[in-house]
Amino acid sequence: MTGSATVIGGGSWGTTLANLLAEKGLTVRLWVRNNSLCELIRTRRENPLYLKGVRLSSNILPTTSLKEALEDGSIVVCAVPSHGIRTLFREASRYIRKDAIVVSASKGIEEGTHLTCSAILKECMDRTMHERVAVLSGPSFAGEVSRGLPTAVCVAGRPDYAEKIQQIFSTPSFRVYTNPDMTGVELGGALKNVVAIAAGISDGLGLGNNARAALITRGLKEMVRLGVACGAEEKTFYGLSGMGDLVLTCTGELSRNRKVGLEIGRGKTLEDVLSGMKMVAEGVKTTRSARELARIKGVDMPITEQVYNILYKGKPPKDAVMELMTRKLKEE
Repeated sequence: MTGSATVIGGGSWGTTLANLLAEKGLTVRLWVRNNSLCELIRTRRENPLYLKGVRLSSNILPTTSLKEALEDGSIVVCAVPSHGIRTLFREASRYIRKDAIVVSASKGIEEGTHLTCSAILKECMDRTMHERVAVLSGPSFAGEVSRGLPTAVCVAGRPDYAEKIQQIFSTPSFRVYTNPDMTGVELGGALKNVVAIAAGISDGLGLGNNARAALITRGLKEMVRLGVACGAEEKTFYGLSGMGDLVLTCTGELSRNRKVGLEIGRGKTLEDVLSGMKMVAEGVKTTRSARELARIKGVDMPITEQVYNILYKGKPPKDAVMELMTRKLKEE
């Protein structure tokens, strides 16, 4: 495969996707914010801060210049934390080719606006580009993808563009499905992080496997309720970007959001946990946004509400668990 692509974001996921495309033969310009990290990637062929030990393809050209990164990219991948997208792409949009397909590989809900990542990207670009925005999501720890372990994800967007992205990203170890439900795919990827924090808190408290299974199951129900209220298809949440990503993030040892919950369940404060993390746990900010969105839509999300109370109101985790377990009895 030949051609050029751009990946915006030099974290673990952005670097992994850049390497995946580069190993398929594309020339990939990887935009990195930090000058010293950019130089390390260029000289050492490794991202020692976020993807240590993974040899990077010589087809990756790191840069700190948005103009240089974007001027030749026919595929533009956004892989930066959700809270940084708006500021970055307000500037980046002037350099994106009009015929490029823009792929959101970020997960989250913007605070204040309650917009998904693709919606933020659309607000930053000319309306003529809106239909060229797609979403890549699913259960995919960067470390495993970078090692070539079997992974399946999905891409949502206009069918012709989604199919093109499917072909470009698919490898024998990275299988990409298409899905027409952009809203559902994105909300699944964002909301599962909130449930993962809850699952981590449960594990940190030592509440056992039964409790974790209940949180995953009832958490999925919350995701479906909010998703449908926002116009998503219910069936999307039982696929890779919903249930698949939820199970991985709630149980996987590499899950940053589960780690946040785990440490809080063991007695640490949110501030202490975040100060010791190098990478972003999207679920922390998404919890607040999801709670606000649920209230706007009139959707009952008791797990999300309790995670919010623990993170932002200092509620003792054991009290939150008790409230969840003693809610009014009802039909499943």
